[in-house]
Amino acid sequence: MALYKDGTPVTTHEKLIALLDQHKARYRVMEHSATGKCEAVAEIRGTEVGQGAKALVCHVKGNGIKQHVLAVLPADQQADLSKVAEAVGGRRASLASPAEVDALTGCVFGAIPPFSFHPDLQLVVDPLLFERYDEIAFNAGLLEKSVVLNVADYSAIHNGNVMKIIC
Repeated sequence: MALYKDGTPVTTHEKLIALLDQHKARYRVMEHSATGKCEAVAEIRGTEVGQGAKALVCHVKGNGIKQHVLAVLPADQQADLSKVAEAVGGRRASLASPAEVDALTGCVFGAIPPFSFHPDLQLVVDPLLFERYDEIAFNAGLLEKSVVLNVADYSAIHNGNVMKIIC
């Protein structure tokens, strides 16, 4: 975990904003009431549900693979866990436990941004996320803060594999 000079940890939200600023991304931060529900937070943000970038931490096994994956897809779609497993050469995938999610992202369910800041968490993004809207929206490491980000900037920054992982 990254630390400031005084020993306090750098939060996922702070890492995210630093990454976006470093790449001169076009984004805005919104503060709102805490909610982890895609439909409710889209209404608060004034965005479509499909603009939401849903990030799921998965545990993939099989074929000699034991890997955690951050699967990112439009919030109005469902992940196909068999496709998530195939994306990294595994045979089966399941959602990670809350303890694994916290250890790998520093976030609670619903607050995970569509970026991996952990070396053991491989990022896989469904291509549909880039095809329908000019901006994507996601919780920014905290349930009460969201980022609305230019999709071309996300495409340039995310550093993950782009593969079909939706049903």
